[in-house]
Amino acid sequence: MAFKRFLALLSTRNKEFIRDRSSLGWNIFMPVLIVAGFAFAFSGNIGEKFKVGVVNQTTATSQSKQFLELKYIDFYSVEKTETAITRVQRHQVDMLLNAETQQYWINTESPNGYLVEKILSGLESSNFEKQTVSGKQIRYLDWVIPGILSMNMMFSAMFGVGFVIVRYRKNGMLKRLKATPITAFEYLSAQVVSRFILIMMITAFVFYSTNIFVDFVMRGSHLNLFLVFALGALSMISLSLIIAARVTSEETAGGLLNLFSWPMMFLSGVWFSLEGATPMMQLIAEFLPLTHVTAAARAVMIDGADLITISYHLLVLVGQSFVFLLLGSWLFKWD
Repeated sequence: MAFKRFLALLSTRNKEFIRDRSSLGWNIFMPVLIVAGFAFAFSGNIGEKFKVGVVNQTTATSQSKQFLELKYIDFYSVEKTETAITRVQRHQVDMLLNAETQQYWINTESPNGYLVEKILSGLESSNFEKQTVSGKQIRYLDWVIPGILSMNMMFSAMFGVGFVIVRYRKNGMLKRLKATPITAFEYLSAQVVSRFILIMMITAFVFYSTNIFVDFVMRGSHLNLFLVFALGALSMISLSLIIAARVTSEETAGGLLNLFSWPMMFLSGVWFSLEGATPMMQLIAEFLPLTHVTAAARAVMIDGADLITISYHLLVLVGQSFVFLLLGSWLFKWD
């Protein structure tokens, strides 16, 4: 490997990406907008677990008022009963209460409606033993941010390397490079390193810029989190090389990249916990790089985990990167 040729390729790819303002802006501002959207959507009282519509709230009876004074239930005033009943049918509201006549409507298939009904019927009795715990509440926003950062890395890695290589192959750029002294290893290494540097810079920018106005939980080491994202970026970049190794059509490449990236986004615990999922889904998730990046980043940020605690995820990412790089290099062709 000639280091001078490698640096030339690396510099060229970096300049190409920076000069593509639309792609650069998308990679920087899209995750910021996602975090801002979640911050706005979950900026209310996150302790409110149930939603109850209330009719005739101003003329509520004493028993209705007792129920309306309960904490952790989101009570909101309703003008049209028929519209609210439809929302109950669609599971958009857990219960509809007429505070004057003391009538209520629930959906018999709604778990939340069942629980709210039990709360309503048990107001006069308290035969439960109380147990208390203390600790800062974790918002859903705090829980989902590691997944958003990991997901943005995934899309940037998959489409920023795989799609570019296929485009170069289609327009004949790779065929012309083949006639030069540049080796496949030098070219692929430059692509990987270039995208790796850009991903880490963008991820750091998104992390610290969004933290200014979101103030999410960060209990672990920033260096540990950097290592998690670095290994995750390397693993997903390496995966994109396999997809782009022999594909010659941009349409086929886009379909394959989506085929890999979208299932990863939904099966890797980005938006919801995999606890309680079917064993088959959990088994599939174990083979996805995004699962281990998200889990390790979440453990560092929320639980303050050290490297030993997340060593399993780190070892999996290292192993996947090694295997993906070998397969990508072996399958790669210039034309």
